[in-house]
Amino acid sequence: MTRPYNFSPGPATLPEAVLQQAADEMLDWHGSGMSVMEMSHRGRDYGPIIEQTEADLRELLAIPAHYKVLFLQGGAQAQNAVIPLNLAALKPQRQMDYVVTGSWSQKSAQEAAKYGDAQVVADAASTHAGAESGYTHIPAPTTWRLRPEASYLHLCSNETVHGVEFHELPDLSALGSQAPLLIDFSSHVLSRPLDWSRVALAYGGAQKNIGPAGLTLVVLREDLLGHALPICPSVFDYRLQAANQSMLNTPPTYAIYLAGLTLQWIKAQREPVGQGQAELHGLAAVEARNIAKARLLYDCIDGSQLYENRVDPACRSRMNVPFFLRDESRNAAFLEGAAARGLLQLKGHKMVGGMRASLYNAMPLAGVQALVEWMREFERQS
Repeated sequence: MTRPYNFSPGPATLPEAVLQQAADEMLDWHGSGMSVMEMSHRGRDYGPIIEQTEADLRELLAIPAHYKVLFLQGGAQAQNAVIPLNLAALKPQRQMDYVVTGSWSQKSAQEAAKYGDAQVVADAASTHAGAESGYTHIPAPTTWRLRPEASYLHLCSNETVHGVEFHELPDLSALGSQAPLLIDFSSHVLSRPLDWSRVALAYGGAQKNIGPAGLTLVVLREDLLGHALPICPSVFDYRLQAANQSMLNTPPTYAIYLAGLTLQWIKAQREPVGQGQAELHGLAAVEARNIAKARLLYDCIDGSQLYENRVDPACRSRMNVPFFLRDESRNAAFLEGAAARGLLQLKGHKMVGGMRASLYNAMPLAGVQALVEWMREFERQS
């Protein structure tokens, strides 16, 4: 029997092969006599698990050697405080610049203001008058009011709620800024390559594309270590965590194990291309598949008289696709019919309304095809 297609924005669908392997290894990991849940994080059995997980992550994202990988807890939302606690003092003025393109970057800026001079240097809602959902585009980087003494610039490279994605990260040096760029990549990490020449720190919760809730990933340049404010708790000090290989305190061991299985699944992915061309594999295969899934759904929406997506096509998210029925009295019937067909978790965020389909790596093309078929059937019925 085919499993339902889970379009949840997070915690999100995981590859079935990963879930099956975890189930097979639940009681006895590789003859150890223990579940991974039961292992000491400092024991000889667990060490290879976290080491391999980091190695696979570095390989898939081509993380440079002078960047540290931290496996932490607290979710991306905790990092909204942890980041200023560690990096506000990079410059004595403690100025922190934020680009707001949706609800998550808005929360990041509000939290940072507790620890220094956090300023919104661009706000998509205020620069797009009449936008019904508030956040439907990305202000041009040339309009950002960057401050020369800012400790860093922060942005959310994919807004899960509003479906806005940076398809190209800004080159701050071209904008005359020397500030390091920090990104929240929670909801599109490992969906595409990342240009580390433009990014000093990337962070995100694992529960979209990497694994279950409980694991938070932080990848940062080594020169950002050692600047924590005196009030920063030790377990949130990037320098201390890096010096202790993410084991200053007990890390989220089982979530790291599941993330490791997911990374191995990504590495094993293959995607055929045109005749005479080499087969895509790993992250390249995943990206090609994500492009195809998003195109299929957006084409359905754009070709419809019933559905609409309000995001500027230049920055539509591949991962999170919000859409609306022009006749909102039909919302409940749409969701009821979708659930009856095994299409789950399609209700939009309460802040935005409408519908939202999250197309993370583990969502197969067949799931998007089934959604599109239902959308077209429902429109014919309406």
